[in-house]
Order: sequence, then structure tokens, then C-alpha cells
Amino acid sequence: MKKLLPLFTTLAALAVAALFVNAADAPAVKPLRVLLVCGGCCHDYAKQQEILKAGIEARINAVVDVAYNPDKSTKATFDIYKSKEWAKDFDVVIHDECSADVTEPGYVGNILAAHKNGTPAVNLHCAMHSYRWGKFQEPVPAGADNAGWYEMLGIQSTRHGPQEPIAVTYTDSASPITKGLDNWTTIKEELYNNIQILTAKAVAKGKQSYTDKKSGQAKEDETVVAWTNEYGEKKTRIFSTTLGHNNETVADARYLDLVTRGLLWTCGKLGDDGKAVAGFGK
Repeated sequence: MKKLLPLFTTLAALAVAALFVNAADAPAVKPLRVLLVCGGCCHDYAKQQEILKAGIEARINAVVDVAYNPDKSTKATFDIYKSKEWAKDFDVVIHDECSADVTEPGYVGNILAAHKNGTPAVNLHCAMHSYRWGKFQEPVPAGADNAGWYEMLGIQSTRHGPQEPIAVTYTDSASPITKGLDNWTTIKEELYNNIQILTAKAVAKGKQSYTDKKSGQAKEDETVVAWTNEYGEKKTRIFSTTLGHNNETVADARYLDLVTRGLLWTCGKLGDDGKAVAGFGK
């Protein structure tokens, strides 16, 4: 038996060495390629692009490329969208543009085509008020020529309330996006309305109390502020949140956690426990 001990020791050492060799030889998990499209009216996109890129890359195994347009008008457009294959190098696209008066159907259709073909999307704040024309202040019928953007989002919104704190409540405790997240209250933010909920599945609601300027009466509004959607025949995963007007909110760890989880979910890289699957966490 004593003669066998060195043999067992040698075999064990070889097994451990083999594990280290295999681990060293195993290919590294490639980071998610994320495209952040950022710019347009009414927000500090120059700073917010930096906050989002740093916040996402600090949380998960991802590289965020930014397509930023410093145009501060409602007509900001992005050169990357002019290519038919604009999304081919990316695993997911974050729409953080505010382009309310960009109304060219062909331009918008080219953006939507990438998502119909399977490229996931994350939509932030003013993306919900972009690419709208016609009678967009009314519920837009499914299939109408101005319905495409709303069908991708899953919700149609037409306006927002005053800047007052929003109490955020996670309404779908079973969703991995919200698993373990605590309800919270933002700083002064804009609460977007839901004029029409199409195919969206709510994961969070927001409640805002304020005094109506015209009547002087106290009011309280509650709407869906974060949701998921499946878009088109390929059921492309879409995550959206209307939160994120001010820099302080965008930089809030609770906001960045929510956005990053939504991003992982769209790519199929979020586990049921709310954590990134192996290789994509940090």
C-alpha cells in the first residue's frame, strides 16, 4: 500500500495540472458588442453617453460603442442608420436618442428592419418620443404607417408630466430583470404617460404626485415605466424604460442596474436569478 501512495500522488498532481492547462486553453468569452445611439433634443447626452458606457462596462462583460450626435434639436439623425446592415456588428442596440421630428418613413423603417431581423434593443427615456408623425397624440392603429416605432416599443407614449420625484415599484417579482431589486424613488424626473399599451409586459410602475399649475389641485399619476416586449415574427427581445431624464438619475446605481439587467435579458444572457450567465458578469 505504501508503494501505491506515490503513484496516487503523482496521478492527482497530473489531474490538477490538466485542469489548469484546459482552463488556460479554453477560449475567453467574447464581450457583448453594444451600440449606444445617443443625441438630440432636451438632454445632456454629451455626459449621459459617458455615464451609460462606463456604468454598463463596469457591470458586465461588454464593450459599448457610441454613435453620438451633438445636434441638440428634435431633428437629430445618425449616419450609422443609413447603412442597410448598420446593426450587423452588434449584439444589442441602445436607443437613447431624442428625435421627435425625424419623420422620414424610409429612415425609420431601416432602423426597425434590424430589430425585425433579430437584433435586440434597449430603449431609454426620450426614445419613446422619437420618430413620430401623423396623429401621434391619439392611439395609433396597429399596422398604420406611423405605428412601426410603437410596435417595436410595445407602448405608445405622447407626453410627460412635470419634473417631480417618481416612486418606482417593481411589479413583476418573477422577472429576472427585477429579481431582488428594491423599490426606490427618483430625484425630480419626468413621468411619461401610456396612451396605449400594445404588446408590452410591465416590470415596473412609477407614481408621481404634483400640483397642477392650472387648477392648483393636487394630482397623482401612475404609469408603466419599465417593460419588456417581443417584436416581430422573430420575437426579438426589447427592453424599455422611460426613466432617465437627468444625469443624476442616469448615474444612479439603481438605474444602471436596471438598464444593464434589461440589456442582458434582451441578449439571453440573464439568468433566472437576475445575474449575468457565466462569462458575462463582473
